[in-house]
Amino acid sequence: MKLPALHRKLVRDTWRMRGNLAAVALVAACGAATYVTMRGAYEMLLEGRATYYATHRFADVFAMAKRMPRTLLARIEAIPGVAAVEARIVNRAVLDVPGFADPASALLVSVPADRRPELNDLFVRKGRYLAPGARDEVILGEAFAAAHGLAPGDTLAAVINGRWQRLRVVGVASSPEFIYVLGGAAVFPDDRRFGVAWMDREALAAAYDMEDGFNSVVVRLAPGASERDVIAALDALTGPYGGEGAYGRAEQPSHQMLDGEIQQNRVTGIVVPAIFLGVAAFLIHNVLLRLIALQRAQIGVLKAFGYASRTVAAHYLAMALATVLAGCAAGTALGVWLGAGLAALYESFFHLPRLGFGLSMANAAGVAFFGVAAAFAGALPAVRRALALPPAEAMRPEAPPRFRALVIERLGYARLLSPAARMLFRDLERRPLRAAVSVASIALATALLVIGQFGLDALDETVAVQFRAARRDDVRLDFAEVRGSRVAQSLAKLPGVTLAEPFRIAPARLRQGHRTKRVAVFGLAPDAELQRIVDIRHREIALPPEGMVLGDGLARLLGARPGDVLEVEFLEGERRKRRVPVAGLVEEPIGLFAYMDAGALARLMGEGPAYSDAYLRVDRRELPALYELLKRTPAVAGVTLREATIESFLATVAENIRVSTLILVGFACAIAAGVVYNGARIALSEQAIALASLRILGFTRREVTGMLLGEQALLTVAAIPLGFLVGYALCAWLVTLLETELYRLPLTVSARTYAYAAAAVASAAVVSGAIVAWRVRRLDLVAVLKTRE
Repeated sequence: MKLPALHRKLVRDTWRMRGNLAAVALVAACGAATYVTMRGAYEMLLEGRATYYATHRFADVFAMAKRMPRTLLARIEAIPGVAAVEARIVNRAVLDVPGFADPASALLVSVPADRRPELNDLFVRKGRYLAPGARDEVILGEAFAAAHGLAPGDTLAAVINGRWQRLRVVGVASSPEFIYVLGGAAVFPDDRRFGVAWMDREALAAAYDMEDGFNSVVVRLAPGASERDVIAALDALTGPYGGEGAYGRAEQPSHQMLDGEIQQNRVTGIVVPAIFLGVAAFLIHNVLLRLIALQRAQIGVLKAFGYASRTVAAHYLAMALATVLAGCAAGTALGVWLGAGLAALYESFFHLPRLGFGLSMANAAGVAFFGVAAAFAGALPAVRRALALPPAEAMRPEAPPRFRALVIERLGYARLLSPAARMLFRDLERRPLRAAVSVASIALATALLVIGQFGLDALDETVAVQFRAARRDDVRLDFAEVRGSRVAQSLAKLPGVTLAEPFRIAPARLRQGHRTKRVAVFGLAPDAELQRIVDIRHREIALPPEGMVLGDGLARLLGARPGDVLEVEFLEGERRKRRVPVAGLVEEPIGLFAYMDAGALARLMGEGPAYSDAYLRVDRRELPALYELLKRTPAVAGVTLREATIESFLATVAENIRVSTLILVGFACAIAAGVVYNGARIALSEQAIALASLRILGFTRREVTGMLLGEQALLTVAAIPLGFLVGYALCAWLVTLLETELYRLPLTVSARTYAYAAAAVASAAVVSGAIVAWRVRRLDLVAVLKTRE
């Protein structure tokens, strides 16, 4: 079957321009793969979370207290809007794990041995559930078990309420409450040193003297119930028993971290592909604009022979659509493959069962929509320009540009340039718009490389600020109970301790108008050495004698500024309510914290010197002896090592960032190569006649190649600094879009990133130049001069 004439022309043009169009398809494929991967991850986490929460009955409201009587349970169940209640015993314990020298700790959570929990049910991956009456059995959280290679049948020891006890592992499980396991005030998991374990309720009740009581309650709300009203009623009931303030699911640490990841995927799944496909549209416009300029005579002939304008337009739009959709199809397949790997990474990071990556109809439709939009956005302006020409004018050769001396020639410095160099600069000066389009294309490719590396820069800066400049300790201790003023002297006597700085963490609810937030208030000594308040610019913030210093993220949530007065409700002790002025703000990359002078905090809470935690500086030679002692110290509920925290951060959150960065950098490099190669190939197509004429006139092959590649080199050199500026601006935009309550990317772009981006673009330019130079050497001068194309 013989194809219509325009279809045959389309096939010939596509084959002749296969290099240029392949570069466009490559850019589209990168954008499609990014969209499919990020959007698919968003859908996968959203669906996996919803399914897990529903099947395992994740609670809606949580509350802790010192000790609540069992008679209170009926009153909690009677609160309007409460559908189900689970009373529990929850406490910290120090663990002694075989083969692990460092002290570890776990959050012990009671479960009924005779039935599964009503709320926050366990998903047992290995082993079995607890046997009724077995007080030495424990089910370990899968993250902690995997970090230590523990399995059903293994044993470990624990100090539970001051008593040493041998525990037997009978199962490994996860729970919707501990998808992301955090210890104490940490914002990143350390699976080797902190985990969660479930024990028989009667066993924990006996250990903590709570046979007729409980200290934790979780609630599921009835449909349409008011969370705020239920929380207020729970606070009123648990307050007299040392309640620490009830909170909803949005403030539950595990849910909060998972929700932040989901929201980041939602943003990156739209913004980053939009940038990539925007570059694709730009390239399509560039390719078609120059192709149409070369084929203006053909367009004139087609219109003269009766082809309608819409037919000619459809011909060129078909080329754009076919190119972009082919790239999107390849990118979709690549995105599904990358998504499967991302699912495996998420399963180890967020402990959701049965995560599976799939291509949904909405995802596939989104790729097609963005691909078609990019094709039309790039092609329509170029096609409209061609169709605006009357046939007679289109069939005439384009008028040569008017001769005009260069600026440098008018200034009398023309002798500084060789004839070839003068021709090069003259061509750039005569076609400033074309040069600007080429510079913009290369600048966008450079900007994408900057964005790709930005995640690693933000990661390094976060570690430098949060774990190097602000914290200078070696070991942090969490006390089982608030300690008095003598604790500093006791800590100083521990093996290897050269400096001990106890401090207070007080849970509180801050209010500014109608806005409220439950946070940890740090009470620090004003001359503290091991914990300082440092902003993202490495500036130390002095702790005021009165008032509160807020993290900037917390201040934005509350709408607070320096000078405002906050209502502070402390959730421990006498649960006092006080009005505290905001003395200052600090930009921090991690967490939502508030800081006060320890003495001022104690006065507000109505207590004397009291400390809940401590930072220690330790002689490293004495660390083994200190660890061994801490494992058997009842007063210590948890131990955190600063270097281990950094290691955990780099092994969890940072690993996720590295994988994403590697993918983006790979795509950005491919785009940079495609943009530079496209520019060089189009320049060769446009200037083939001029270059062949120069060869006939006696210019050497090296001079002719130098003229062509010299123009591309100048455009590349001009584009790289512009790309740095565009990349920095896009990074600033992404910082705003990706900010979550618990984590904010510092806006920092290192010299290493700029050097990497410049080197990648320069390398792409060199490789593209080598290919074009090879084609210049193979120019058939006679054939070129016989045709206008």
